[in-house]
Amino acid sequence: MGRAGLDFANHANGPGPGWYLLSESNSPTTHLREGRMARIGVISISDGRDYVHAGIADFIATAEDRLVEALTAAGHDVVRGAELISDNALASSVARTVAVGGVDLTILHYAVWAFPHFTMLAAGATPGPLLLLSNIDPVQPGMVGMLAAGGALDQIGRGHSRLWGDPSDPALIEAIGVRARAAAAVSGLRGSTFGRFGGRPMGMNTAVANTDQWQRLFGIDVEEIDQWEIVRRAELADAAETKAAREWLERHTAGVHYDGAKLTPELLERQIRSYLAVRELIAERRLDFSGIKGQPELTQYFATMDVTEAFLNDPYDWNGPKLPHVCATEADMDGALTMQLLKQIAGTPVLFADVRHYHADRDIWDLCNSGQHATWFAARSSDPMENLAKVHLYPEVFFFPAGGASVHHLAAPGQMTLARLTRIDGSYRMQLMLGEFENYDQQTNEALMRQSTREWPHAFARLDARAEDFLSRFGANHIHAVPGDYRATVRAACELLDVTLDEFAR
Repeated sequence: MGRAGLDFANHANGPGPGWYLLSESNSPTTHLREGRMARIGVISISDGRDYVHAGIADFIATAEDRLVEALTAAGHDVVRGAELISDNALASSVARTVAVGGVDLTILHYAVWAFPHFTMLAAGATPGPLLLLSNIDPVQPGMVGMLAAGGALDQIGRGHSRLWGDPSDPALIEAIGVRARAAAAVSGLRGSTFGRFGGRPMGMNTAVANTDQWQRLFGIDVEEIDQWEIVRRAELADAAETKAAREWLERHTAGVHYDGAKLTPELLERQIRSYLAVRELIAERRLDFSGIKGQPELTQYFATMDVTEAFLNDPYDWNGPKLPHVCATEADMDGALTMQLLKQIAGTPVLFADVRHYHADRDIWDLCNSGQHATWFAARSSDPMENLAKVHLYPEVFFFPAGGASVHHLAAPGQMTLARLTRIDGSYRMQLMLGEFENYDQQTNEALMRQSTREWPHAFARLDARAEDFLSRFGANHIHAVPGDYRATVRAACELLDVTLDEFAR
């Protein structure tokens, strides 16, 4: 990676290659989404009698036109079946062609009564998620066709979801979009690789997952990498970029608080070199997301990974805009998996934190963890300078004798979806809730942060969960969050993954 644009002069603080801006109705935040929107296949099923099909083909085509136009207007990429399905051969061939188009979700569309075995054949040629969609026009019995097809799929255990309504209804198009985005997020997991730097940290069972189970359920491979590679490659990192990066942090953050012992220019450069080393390994090993053990080896004898983890998760660094790379501290595998799924759904960086403390007098949780909070969360701005202006680099505390910078800030306020994949008796469940990040006056913020570890990043969260329920049921010490309300999409993703949903509410 080159050094051009260290001050973002050539980037206008916009999204980098492969990203586009997206504002969703369920989130107050402008998003940076990776790659493409969800791709939706549309296949219309008809009656198998030639003389009946001839009389209803125009009706079906008009209904399909309205559906495709509405989906396209909502920003979706639609792959349309080349013909209406009116015989066995077309059911298979059209479905195969749509599947080859790389769709994330296939809609089987019922505007009329449709022979159910056409659905069975089309489903057999469609490997991905299915949505059966019926119109509500009483002129033709499309709903009857959908129910007959859905019942047939139920009999063979073929999973699918069902919707019904008029394409002119924005609620219907949004409901389709929720399922399509969930399908895209789930398909984005399959075939990916997780890079695990180091092993189990400090005896944390919840940070270690079964690699066979990951491959079977999620289609994810795990690449094991020794932490020594970070140390070794850090010594070989580019000196010019390291120096430029340190100066960029000194210039643009709210402060780099050197103390001559736990945080020196040399220690900060060691952390930057570690980031460059991990970045190199990510590119070399083709890692899609990762986790770094850190404790106790690196934190006692080398340096903390706070700078590395924060800027990997950020949508920028000193070189300009970039794609966020999910990296979980303490090599938390299920934490990283949760973050990767949320990133695919929301298109933003994902917060990682300890559930550090509950302020019962305020009904507020302090979500606080050394490093890991991407600096983007400080202001959630598309302008990195606005975020960094709220970030301090403080000397590490006594937990970490090797020293280095702790990336400190207070997460900006706003609505949040909070989630965590946990396991109960070996089976996965998604623990999900809505919440609100809050900020107070400076004196109150300071007083609350000083009750735990001020030098670390914080998020003050009001959860849509009673404290006694949360503490009795939550299955990990780490929690993750994205801005906005994405619960519907997370629910749909859990259905596709066959993961039990454990949703908190007051």
